Amino acid sequence: MMHIDLLALSQQVGAALKAGGSTVCAAESCTGGLVLSTLTDLAGSSAYVLGGLVPYSNEAKMRLLGVRETTLLEHGAVSQPTAAEMARGAQTIFDSDFALSVTGIAGPGGATVDKPVGLTYIGLAGPGGIVKVERYIWSGGRIENKQRSVAAALQWLLSELPG
Repeated sequence: MMHIDLLALSQQVGAALKAGGSTVCAAESCTGGLVLSTLTDLAGSSAYVLGGLVPYSNEAKMRLLGVRETTLLEHGAVSQPTAAEMARGAQTIFDSDFALSVTGIAGPGGATVDKPVGLTYIGLAGPGGIVKVERYIWSGGRIENKQRSVAAALQWLLSELPG
């Protein structure tokens, strides 16, 4: 299994968030809260982490984050539009500067022909209502896929932070 130094990445993200006076929240499905767990491994993270949700079911995505039923029916839970709506919903709920969302198929089951194991969409909502989504296909086992998703989300957030 590939080693990812999530703690070091979390330290970099935390320092950048603090320096910019920015806040973050998350809506995580396939990572099960690992993004926020990683960020809150650091003392003082309450200065920039506002909270998060782990809406694993479609019903929770709709009820808690405002993901539209039509989005889920037309595109599925693991899709670009769902990741975007998850990030936007979390940002609205927590009134944060930035919001991360993660939805994917961590494996080993749950895949389809169009959506293989490892397919993951990461959403990032930022200031001004801008929401972007990146698509990945990881090739590891379940735990490694979750760790890679967290690393990708935190690296992306870090690249979007000022300074």
